[in-house]
Amino acid sequence: MTSYPESHRTLWDRVTGVLLVAITGLVILHEWRPDWPIAHFISVLVILVTGLFAVRVRGSRLVFIILACVLTIITVRVSPDFVARLEPGLGTAGFIGAFFCALNCLRNAAGTSKAIENCGLFLAQQPPGRRYAALTIGTQAFTLLLNYGAIALLGTLAIASARKESNEEIRGHRVRRMLLAIQRGFIATLPWSPMSFAVVITTTVIPGTSWIAGFWPCLVTGIIVSGIGWIMDSIFKPRLSASAPVIHRGKVDGSWSSVIPLLMLLTILGVVAGLLHWLSGVRVGGIIITVVPVIALGWIAWQFRHEDTVNVVASRARGYVYKDIPSFSNELTLLMMAGFIGTTGGHLLLPLLVSAGIELSSIPSWAVLIAVVWLIPISGQFGMNPIMAVSLFAPLLPSAASMGVDPVAIMVAITAGWSLSGACSPFTATTLLIGSFANISASRVSWIWNGAYTLVCAVVLPLWVVLYALVLS
Repeated sequence: MTSYPESHRTLWDRVTGVLLVAITGLVILHEWRPDWPIAHFISVLVILVTGLFAVRVRGSRLVFIILACVLTIITVRVSPDFVARLEPGLGTAGFIGAFFCALNCLRNAAGTSKAIENCGLFLAQQPPGRRYAALTIGTQAFTLLLNYGAIALLGTLAIASARKESNEEIRGHRVRRMLLAIQRGFIATLPWSPMSFAVVITTTVIPGTSWIAGFWPCLVTGIIVSGIGWIMDSIFKPRLSASAPVIHRGKVDGSWSSVIPLLMLLTILGVVAGLLHWLSGVRVGGIIITVVPVIALGWIAWQFRHEDTVNVVASRARGYVYKDIPSFSNELTLLMMAGFIGTTGGHLLLPLLVSAGIELSSIPSWAVLIAVVWLIPISGQFGMNPIMAVSLFAPLLPSAASMGVDPVAIMVAITAGWSLSGACSPFTATTLLIGSFANISASRVSWIWNGAYTLVCAVVLPLWVVLYALVLS
């Protein structure tokens, strides 16, 4: 990263943070009042933020910005109505940025919550007989609140717990099993969580789908993903050498009551979001962006209720805008540009396929759905973010009506492939985080640690998708 004077970095951080908050506010307003002419303002702010990102980021992130610029130039040259062509991509980028900033409000609030830390520590200290299941299920609950922060929190606690084991062989097996439980718990939430990008992006690009409509079949996908991991962990337990000592189990700190604060937060979030969605008809993604920052501020106020609450909340809010949000410039660049590139590139590819006489609707629906499940993880092997892959390929898919399936079936296929990509792509945040905790490469996590698991899921998930599409739906 280029070195800048401290004053310049501070100014860059503040301007970037304020613009991202402005984007979030406009996206919320647009979700509630889509009839208002807000999309143009969102597009302008996204362009400004992207320009600021281009000054700061390097490497592959800068390549994404350059690719976005190239697609913009091509669109301007080939489309007389290029503004209308570019605005959906900019809108997608703006929504993704707003969604990311809103979700991270909860992670910021959780950073000072002793109750959440105790809950995570209790899960990480479970005995081997129930540790994998506890971490898998617990990670799913944490993910609803913290998103990728769930991996960071539980991964840190898992490593700290494993270090108490003096035998290196046992410690290595324990680290591997605990981290895999956390990763697979995380990817199990991607198909069904209303706070996952998989659900938000899929319901945006596939007409006729919604979180409510796809909840139960996508929940089954999550159960399959986590269930396969638990079964394989139970069957293929590591064999210890003869020199491994008898393992002494220390006392687990805390009790199951440690999870009550987490369950209370999830209940509050679920009830408020569900009630607003039912009363307003606003899509769940828009509700989440609206509700989460308010709950996060309330959570911080509750934590510091015995202090100068107003000043503490105001200070935390300023710190989040001026420091925390800008610190995620690399992640935001990747996610926002992936959304823009995928959306804009998909609209450019569609006329090319039509002119080439390629008609995907002639392919059997079951084959298309299986290809969708496999396409996302395969493209992930070449560094393609799932957001980009889905935004790029979804417009090219035949309509649900032409395939003779319910639109939710396509949603189930896409989210299943998205979840699978989270286990086997060496370029996703999940494998990068798990690899960093284990001090191994992300490719080793993807291809060695998750190799057999990925193959099993790659067989079972398409079978489930086809069963749902052709029979259950």
